[in-house]
Amino acid sequence: MLDWLRRDPHKERVIDLGGKELPVVIRRLDRARRLTMRLASDGSEVRISIPRWTRTAEALAFAHSRRDWLARQLASLPIAEPLAHGGTLRFRGEAVVLCHDPAAPRRPVLAEGRLFVGGPELSLRPRLKRWLESEAREHLAADLATYCDKAGQAVPLLALSSARRRWGSCAPDGSIRINWRLIMAPDIVRRSVVAHEVAHLLHFDHSPAFHACLTELFGSELRTANRWLKDHGRELYLPFG
Repeated sequence: MLDWLRRDPHKERVIDLGGKELPVVIRRLDRARRLTMRLASDGSEVRISIPRWTRTAEALAFAHSRRDWLARQLASLPIAEPLAHGGTLRFRGEAVVLCHDPAAPRRPVLAEGRLFVGGPELSLRPRLKRWLESEAREHLAADLATYCDKAGQAVPLLALSSARRRWGSCAPDGSIRINWRLIMAPDIVRRSVVAHEVAHLLHFDHSPAFHACLTELFGSELRTANRWLKDHGRELYLPFG
């Protein structure tokens, strides 16, 4: 067996990147025209997408040839900070300090750059996640109403997404899903994704007409928002995966 690849009873294939083993997930896509590979946003696995006709062995050989690149990508990922008293959590682009007191009320309260939260330490992480999701739903609903009004569209059904590959999506029926993790990003980033999906209500493609519509809806900060998401998007997966 090759020393860089082994089979695992629980994961189909595992690649060794300098002492750290990651599962290799291969997806065959009808629309794929070439092989693409990337590291998962949280560094948990290597993802390879291939056309239907591509052999698995070819995909694995490609991963092997790019092991150094994958190792560099893995090493460059920021390290997640523990969610505990004195730590920080990103909220709307700012790092807020966690103030945990087991005797305090469990519901988080944000005040002057600090997030006060009580309850057992063991359940702190899921409670913080629920708080972020609640905040995300409130802010995303307001964003959606704003951009639908600008686009002259009725406000569609909104759902929170936990997707690992997409920040937002617009279904053929007009319903919109937005990744809740965007509540941790600066406001212009979250709003740019909402505006993107609202533009799809008018143009269900990525044609020049779609991009013109998006620019009209969102304005001149679109490039800045896109750049932030490209440079820092992975960081939004660190606290909760």
